[in-house]
Amino acid sequence: MSTFLFGIDLADIGVFFQQIIFAYSLALRIQLSNQEKVKAQAHAVKIQKEANQQLEHKVQERTQQLYETNEDLERSNEQINVKNLELAETLSTLRSTQAQLIQSEKLASLGELTAGIAHEIQNPLNFVNNFAEVSAEMLDEMAEEIEKGDTEEVKAIAADLKQNLSKINHHGQRASSIVKGMLEHSRTSTGIKEPTDLNALADEYLRLAYHGLRAKDSSFNATMETHFDPDLPKVSVIPQDIGRVLLNLINNAFYAVAERSRSTVGAPLGGAHVPYQPTVTITTRKLADAIEITVQDNGNGIPEAIKDKIFQPFFTTKPTGQGTGLGLSLAYDIVTKGHGGTLEVDSQEKIGTSFVISLPVTSLNH
Repeated sequence: MSTFLFGIDLADIGVFFQQIIFAYSLALRIQLSNQEKVKAQAHAVKIQKEANQQLEHKVQERTQQLYETNEDLERSNEQINVKNLELAETLSTLRSTQAQLIQSEKLASLGELTAGIAHEIQNPLNFVNNFAEVSAEMLDEMAEEIEKGDTEEVKAIAADLKQNLSKINHHGQRASSIVKGMLEHSRTSTGIKEPTDLNALADEYLRLAYHGLRAKDSSFNATMETHFDPDLPKVSVIPQDIGRVLLNLINNAFYAVAERSRSTVGAPLGGAHVPYQPTVTITTRKLADAIEITVQDNGNGIPEAIKDKIFQPFFTTKPTGQGTGLGLSLAYDIVTKGHGGTLEVDSQEKIGTSFVISLPVTSLNH
């Protein structure tokens, strides 16, 4: 049953008020939502602004760091450039010093050869003088025979004179070759390889080194043995350099046997003592892929403890003033770096030492 107030249904009035309350509530919610949205936007703007400020601050800090780093790099580059200049100067000084040391070593070895060279030159000069004197006497005889009219005797004397002149020329050439070898040894290496008779080169330096040592110590004697391969071909090497290697190894061998001679009175053999006979041996042979030269002595040998050091620069077992310590080091570099070969040592104490030079077959002159 409907209830009326002033002719209006109360139920309709209730519905109307519900609609008014709902509309008001909805409007209030919309207003609150807009306010929250504005607040949220303001908060987002604030956060963005703070983020931008932080980013700008970080950019400024990073820029400053990069600037400082760049300055550090520039200073480092300047220091590196200075160090490079210093290193270049040091390297130049080291190379100059190395060249001086090498030249000193060459001159030292040349000094050791001087006496041997003088001995070797004296022999052919003696022959030249003797044949010249004989030839002068034969010319006097020829003049007498010409006056007598003995033409047959004149022809015989002339034939003898011709032989004498040939011998004078031969020994003169021998003296000339010794001087030439001395000059080649003393001058700077050309670095040019040429076909070389290694048998002749080794024999030459063996005799020069021996007579050089004999000039220093006339009481010293040693047996020199050579076992040269007669079929050894000429080898393409730098003769001055290989000559220096051979000279150093041969000098060391004679030094070793001389030292043992001074310290040894006899060696036991079959229950008896026999005199020690110092011996230096040079052997050459052609292998399948190399040429091998061995310089061997029966000296005291090299102690095992220092065997690995003998090719190091400035290492020497000789007393002060008797060795620069550069000989074997230079020899090793000449053979290995200059000729692509090997230089090895085999030594046993109280038995002797062998140095073996091996030049690859590619160095052969075909």
